[in-house]
Amino acid sequence: MRVMVMVKATEDSEEGIMPPAKLFEDMGKFNEELVQAGIMMSGDGLKPSKMGKRVAFDGPDRRVIDGPFAETRELVAGYWIWEVKDMDEAVAWVKRCPNPMLGPSEIEIRPFYEMEDFAEIATPEGQASHDRAAEGLAAQQKTKG
Repeated sequence: MRVMVMVKATEDSEEGIMPPAKLFEDMGKFNEELVQAGIMMSGDGLKPSKMGKRVAFDGPDRRVIDGPFAETRELVAGYWIWEVKDMDEAVAWVKRCPNPMLGPSEIEIRPFYEMEDFAEIATPEGQASHDRAAEGLAAQQKTKG
């Protein structure tokens, strides 16, 4: 099962305060363990929301909202994409993670939808377009890799 593991933002991360060198090293070691275990597919830190934008949708209308965004505890400061056997394995790995922030912090784990989750609603045309997109992504990754 694929999961997104999200490091929730804090006031410090939203201020752009960089971690101390020791935490940077510890997170690097943890990432190495994830890669060696075949768990980590990708992951990155995100810059503060003041550097981001949101696009709000209302029917055909689009509205661009500049950061920073309120409710720091609802923001994501970084993420991993993992392939695990189940949610229990994901939780076990998160428990091994160094605290990613200088103070109290949270990490959220959410499973991805897989194509079989859409079996009841997938039309042949819809399935074909998703298959083409997946093939295109795989080709791009092969070219970049």
